[in-house]
Amino acid sequence: MPTTDDMSQHERKLLRRAGSDHLNRWLTHTASTRGCRRPVRLTGSIDTVERATGRILDTRHTTTDMPDGVLYVPCGDRRASVCPPCAETYRADTYQLIKAGLTGGKGVPSSVAGHPAVFATLTAPSFGPVHTRNVNPKTGKVAPCRMRRTITRCPHGKLLVCTARHTDNHPSLGRPLCLDCYDHAHHVVWNAWAGELFSRTNTALNRALRPWERAYGVKLRISYGKVAEYQRRGVVHFHALIRLDARELDDPDAILAPPADITAQDFAELVAGIVPTVALRTPDYADTDHSWPIEWGPQLDVRPVGNLGTGQITSEAVAAYLAKYATKATEATGLPPTGRMTAEAAEHYSDAHTHLGRLVAYAFQLGTLPQDWTTDEQQADWHKTWGRLRRWTHMLGFGGHFATKSRRYSTTHKALRAQRRAWHRQQHTDWRRRQVDRLEHQHEHDDDTTLIVCQLTLAGIGWNTTGDAQLAADAADRARAHRQAAKEERTTG
Repeated sequence: MPTTDDMSQHERKLLRRAGSDHLNRWLTHTASTRGCRRPVRLTGSIDTVERATGRILDTRHTTTDMPDGVLYVPCGDRRASVCPPCAETYRADTYQLIKAGLTGGKGVPSSVAGHPAVFATLTAPSFGPVHTRNVNPKTGKVAPCRMRRTITRCPHGKLLVCTARHTDNHPSLGRPLCLDCYDHAHHVVWNAWAGELFSRTNTALNRALRPWERAYGVKLRISYGKVAEYQRRGVVHFHALIRLDARELDDPDAILAPPADITAQDFAELVAGIVPTVALRTPDYADTDHSWPIEWGPQLDVRPVGNLGTGQITSEAVAAYLAKYATKATEATGLPPTGRMTAEAAEHYSDAHTHLGRLVAYAFQLGTLPQDWTTDEQQADWHKTWGRLRRWTHMLGFGGHFATKSRRYSTTHKALRAQRRAWHRQQHTDWRRRQVDRLEHQHEHDDDTTLIVCQLTLAGIGWNTTGDAQLAADAADRARAHRQAAKEERTTG
């Protein structure tokens, strides 16, 4: 808890900034952070440089005469537990990206709304029995966790039964009934190779389209957008929106409609039949002949997405569901969001008496380079395979992106960010922005002979004071409320 002196210091800094004659200029200057919890502070200048000689033609921005003498840039962290405002921006972008692949827009033709599509959930296999929460979808009643007609014990003497009806946030959810029976090593190895398994699944689905291609005389391909989510036991599973497209050999970027005779139900049956057949084995572990099988679990859920906007599985619902998980990380497992773990951090989180502690320990230990692997070739091979486990120990072995898509599914996060920057630039009324626009107009004729060079250096991360953080957050909240009210007014009007 902060002391009285700390509170009074915070209040003094807050009142000093709020009572400043330059408050509005400071708020305008920091508005681009959108209330970011830990903005990046940069110092330096942005110059227009002659390409041939390196001569500086104009200095568009200098931070010396800006408020606080720095340029504030949002941190851009996608994790809601780290920076909720930046995570909300990422979630909104992911929503638009997924929805564009279902209904069109953002450079995607509107005809995609008629393409067969499925919403698939691909899970990991069981590595041992864990506590769970079973809810009857019809009655909404919670069933006992692991009710069995015959009560048995594991080789370690633990009862493999649980009659409790767990609450939604019960700490035992996702924890093994017996720690020693649970295969923690296989668990973290599966996480490390989960991305490769999905990639091979995509390849297998594209190959499975060949009979349809021969039957209809067209070329077909799979397009997808997916997000990864951690289950409470600490293993990832994927939610994927998979769409069927026709393709043109002369124009591979074209998104064409597949034959009308192929329905979403046909496509769902194809996906459900192919996914369980995909599997691989890891390379042999160092100096052993042991490897692990990597395959999907039996809890495969494939639902056709048809008649968008008329059924329960609408484009908006699918996009919102996927976007929600794009801002999460390991919070569901109980592991706080951290950067890459050092040996000291891994030792701190490792605990042989807890499920999470064992996962951290196995990921770090399996990814540690053997002492007798000293050649450059051995070390390079290790870092491409097993070394990933140590590098991604803080993610329990999973090192893939949480939100990914195939190349031609829809637009990109980069394009959405560029559109947002262009919109903000158009709406900006500050005199400095008008000066920059004037300079850009002056040099439109010589874009091929000039370069924009950013000479910016890191000054720090985060707000200078807690008062600044509070004022920026309050201003961002008011701006969001204003935009929401204007949106509702346009909708009702």
